[in-house]
Amino acid sequence: QVQLVESGGGLVQAGGSLRLSCAASGRTFSRSTMGWFRQAPGKDREFVAGITWGVTYTYYGDSVKGRFTISRDNAKNTVYLEMNSLKPEDTAAYYCAVLVSGTVSTGKYDYWGQGTQVTVSS
Repeated sequence: QVQLVESGGGLVQAGGSLRLSCAASGRTFSRSTMGWFRQAPGKDREFVAGITWGVTYTYYGDSVKGRFTISRDNAKNTVYLEMNSLKPEDTAAYYCAVLVSGTVSTGKYDYWGQGTQVTVSS
């Protein structure tokens, strides 16, 4: 079983920054491809960013490219999402998850965390 706990969300003004963390336990984290997703009220869940294990490659959704950066610290079993130049449309609940099959941006993810809320005011 895998447990994921997100943290770092909050209220920030447009143009500001936040760093989200996702702490993992119960699985070989260093061998897991991880992803960040977000879901705003009334909208579908959206892929935000993903990071592979081993030789790390990163992937981003089009709406966050150039503003968000995903990284991981295997020693701390944690994946991060650095969010800069935040916009009101970034407001959503943000979740991390483990890729279990398929490609990073479109594959099947499981072991979802409880989420952390990010609210960007204009």
